[in-house]
Amino acid sequence: MQLYVIRRPSAWKNIPELEIAGAKSARIGNEDMPDKVRWIRSYVVQEPDGRIGTFCIYEAVDGEAIRDHARRVGMPGEEFYPVATTVIVRADPMMAAA
Repeated sequence: MQLYVIRRPSAWKNIPELEIAGAKSARIGNEDMPDKVRWIRSYVVQEPDGRIGTFCIYEAVDGEAIRDHARRVGMPGEEFYPVATTVIVRADPMMAAA
């Protein structure tokens, strides 16, 4: 599988709405598409318009699997980029604190 970054700008009104979508996303990925997509993590951002957006890290067999997963969940999935490499300068502070 290839590692991807998926941008979902201003996709949700608030965190509770995002949490509902996240639960559905995990269920569909884990139960319906485990050999095609795997959600690794998401960075949640407050967008300039006040809505919630995300940068999601996924593994997927290809871009079509990302699109298909997003369609099944009912969320944006057209803006994604294959990861060429990872540069780690420091451990993620949120992960280290957990």
